[in-house]
Amino acid sequence: MSARQMCYTALSDRRVYREKKEPPVELKDIMEKDSYDKARAYSIDKSNFGLISGAFDQVVGTGVMVFGGYSVLWAMSGKVVEWLGFPASGEIPQTVMFVGLRSVLSTIINLPWSVYFTFWVEQKHGFNKQTPGFFIKDNLKKFIVTQVISAPVVSSLVYIIKVGGDYFFIYLWGFTTAVMLFLMTIYPSCIAPLFDKYTPLPEGNLRTKIEALAKQIDFPLTKLYVVEGSKRSAHSNAYFYGFFKNKRIVLYDTLLEDYTPLNEDSVESEKEEVKEKKTGCSTEEVLAVLGHELGHWKLNHVLKGIIIFQVNLFLVFSVFGSLYKYSPLYRAFSFTQSQPAFIGLIIVMQYVFAPYNEILQFLLTMFSRHNEFQADKFARELGFSEKLKMALIKLNEDNLGFPVYDPLYSAWHHSHPPILERIRALEPKAKED
Repeated sequence: MSARQMCYTALSDRRVYREKKEPPVELKDIMEKDSYDKARAYSIDKSNFGLISGAFDQVVGTGVMVFGGYSVLWAMSGKVVEWLGFPASGEIPQTVMFVGLRSVLSTIINLPWSVYFTFWVEQKHGFNKQTPGFFIKDNLKKFIVTQVISAPVVSSLVYIIKVGGDYFFIYLWGFTTAVMLFLMTIYPSCIAPLFDKYTPLPEGNLRTKIEALAKQIDFPLTKLYVVEGSKRSAHSNAYFYGFFKNKRIVLYDTLLEDYTPLNEDSVESEKEEVKEKKTGCSTEEVLAVLGHELGHWKLNHVLKGIIIFQVNLFLVFSVFGSLYKYSPLYRAFSFTQSQPAFIGLIIVMQYVFAPYNEILQFLLTMFSRHNEFQADKFARELGFSEKLKMALIKLNEDNLGFPVYDPLYSAWHHSHPPILERIRALEPKAKED
């Protein structure tokens, strides 16, 4: 989708937010007017932010391309590594430095937007739970962890390209696949705990019923955690991870009606609001949500997604293998004296494949929406139809999800179907489908 098309769909969706001041008739028994108004205000603020930040990103991206930003940063990286004592012809250390400096500049450019969204948009609507100190510490940790992981990976990529011969793209694909699977394995146990606190779900009715549900569908559950997401945000979620017979389930504390702790820094008025109206889901509703999530596992949605990703990655690397020595490709980005391998990979992935990526993203969005309906159907067949509907309504309300969207915008951007479509699919008459 071009920038003009994206702007059109975003403006169309924004118009829906502004014009739909009253809840549709079909929402009468689903969403209260007060919740509808709050969701509408939140959506308008997010839409305004998205339009402005998106336009800014477009200007910056165009400027980098037109004024040779990559070549300037590459030359700067060369001077830095030479000053550090590395040989001037060393492409690997220069590439690592390029990636590091690019990350620093990207962080500096995006930080004001992140601060505004977190401490104005999210906080205004009651979602942000971070203090400025926590925000700084969290982002600093993310930056450090990213650099620690990216340096050896980038070095290996460049090395494989340089010594792999005519079929280096096959080795490149194999290496990238291995790294992805490795990170998927260690992330939940080694990386995620650096940012959030994970504790075993206490013994009790909820744990007993989750274990019984896992046993019912032969889900190889080994561990059950609650993550303290409430220190970061009031948004809620649940997911599973792990390979083969070592599966684990993670519940956000904000998902659990009787578990969500009050943020210690909350003001008294916020505490009173929490007392008046609980957020999160009851035990049966949590089970319904997990029935949906485990449906993704039972129906092999995660495996299918990994296969699609790997096939696409092989295609990208194959094309890169044909183009990475093509001089005009580099000259277009002001590289007249050298053809750095990693720069060629960026150009191919971000620019050559740009039209293809937009089409692929649309198809993947359709695939995701199809999977969501299938997972809902799986939960319905487990007997969670009514409880899942109630959970979807509660979570939509807790997260201030606006239930009405521009059809084109929703089809292009929403990986999850709008709540009304999901509720209709869970109705008894849907069983005939």
